[in-house]
Amino acid sequence: MANIDITKISSKGQVVIPADLRVDLKEGDKLVVIRNKDQIILKKADKFDKNLEDYLEFAKITEEAWKQI
Repeated sequence: MANIDITKISSKGQVVIPADLRVDLKEGDKLVVIRNKDQIILKKADKFDKNLEDYLEFAKITEEAWKQI
């Protein structure tokens, strides 16, 4: 199952990724940001394969799961 946590957006639009979710990230890593309706997906740029349909389908499934919770 996916790790889930909650964070806030600062007045400057900055978001802190909780420590337990950024174990594979280091300072300077680039992230791709994908917006799909009310979902924002972060993906490491060096792992991004440009297949947006898969990521959007994942976002849709995730959104449906959140509605059930």
